[in-house]
Amino acid sequence: MFVKGVLVINTANKLTMARVVLIPLFLILLYLDFPHSRYIAMGVFILAALTDVADGIVARTRNQITDFGKFMDPLADKVLTFAAMLWFVEIGVMPAWLVLIVIIREFMVTGMRLVAVAKGRVVDAALSGKIKTVVTIICLIALFLPLKFWMIIVCWALIGTTTIISGVEYFVKNKDIMKLDK
Repeated sequence: MFVKGVLVINTANKLTMARVVLIPLFLILLYLDFPHSRYIAMGVFILAALTDVADGIVARTRNQITDFGKFMDPLADKVLTFAAMLWFVEIGVMPAWLVLIVIIREFMVTGMRLVAVAKGRVVDAALSGKIKTVVTIICLIALFLPLKFWMIIVCWALIGTTTIISGVEYFVKNKDIMKLDK
């Protein structure tokens, strides 16, 4: 928000920016090799995820929903989760095909939202999308821990299933947006 030409960052946007700043710290900790660096990185990941919850609450309760927040909040979420997922692929804990499913869903939903905006509509986050986000974050946190292989498979299944279901729901509920113009 601008006041007399000066950018004023509200509390919700400060929380989003904190998440953006935590992402490189999270990545640095993942790649440093010192005792417990993985668990410290997990702590930073959890803190970053909590800033997402906090900025959502603050934005709604204090009416601090801004165009900056609408853009940066989901972008920060995607970068944080993709960073963790790609690291898990690199260390052999998550298959690349699962991350690809998540990335494809995100690009498709974002593309649909852009088409909707061009047509003067806003596609709000659906409940299934919020569930997908919570499930993904919880599963990613779990993957930092020493899990039995079957528990890792359950995390993959939960991430994949919620990703596909929420993606399908977005397109079914908003299929009219994607109709070809005549």
